[in-house]
Amino acid sequence: MKDNEKIKPKIKLSPDKLLVASSSPHVRHGETTTTIMSRVLIALLPAFAWSVFYFGYRALTLTLISVISCVMFEFLYQKIMRKPVRIGDLSAVVTGVLIAFNLPVNTPLWAPVIGGAFAIIIVKQLFGGIGKNIVNPAIAARIFLFLSFNFMAVFHDVNEPKLAALEINPDIIAGATPLVYLKDGTPPPSVSVLDMLLGQHGGSLGEVSALLLLAGGIYLIIRRVITWHIPVSFIGAVALISFLAPRGVDHIEFTISQVLTGGLILGAVFMATDYVTSPISRTGKLIFGAGCGLITIFIRYFGV
Repeated sequence: MKDNEKIKPKIKLSPDKLLVASSSPHVRHGETTTTIMSRVLIALLPAFAWSVFYFGYRALTLTLISVISCVMFEFLYQKIMRKPVRIGDLSAVVTGVLIAFNLPVNTPLWAPVIGGAFAIIIVKQLFGGIGKNIVNPAIAARIFLFLSFNFMAVFHDVNEPKLAALEINPDIIAGATPLVYLKDGTPPPSVSVLDMLLGQHGGSLGEVSALLLLAGGIYLIIRRVITWHIPVSFIGAVALISFLAPRGVDHIEFTISQVLTGGLILGAVFMATDYVTSPISRTGKLIFGAGCGLITIFIRYFGV
């Protein structure tokens, strides 16, 4: 080979194959956001169907208003700000369903609109859109509504006829959830483990049926949308503290009631596992889930 002859590379790399530095996340996966969100919606479907069956058509109305509001606010914001419209990824739909799941059936119909606006515009879009929000939009909307309006703590009394839920008057339709009794150290009256599993007790639309929420979580794990680490460590931390430090009732009864009520499973399976606001390593997920569980039990013991 002559000294002045250049050595030609055996492989020519096209520009699209060269290393491109970009912002996080750097973990790539073949599935799209739309595919993942559609599977989350499938997992939420059993609990949603139960809420409509048990609470009546108002549960359907609240959910539709919440979903439409979230999609509308995302579309309008992206249009006004001249950004690509991404409502087709179904993330706004999932946020809308989760917001509705956190609402009592006697919630005014304008409430999910306010919650949707806060979740989509303030929490999600102002931080840059999907993948850049620093907190889960549905959780933030729940906290915002809870701190702003009294109706978030007023639940339909399931001992009344089911049709009573259609006459919306928070002053006359009210029922304590099992957590209210547990905080005072008294067993929930007329609420069995089966009632808590099926969802035959006071609570928000999508948090009452522990069994159907767990079924949705198992589906997500099987489809590899989520892993078991966060839900198990989250629920495990709550169960451990509840068992070691029960209030006024039997250890096992207190622990089961703490796990199966109050939206714990909804939060552990469908919100704490949010890709954007949760760790990606197994150790990180376990620590994160346990931390969420400890905060939850701390609020239940010492909060309102």
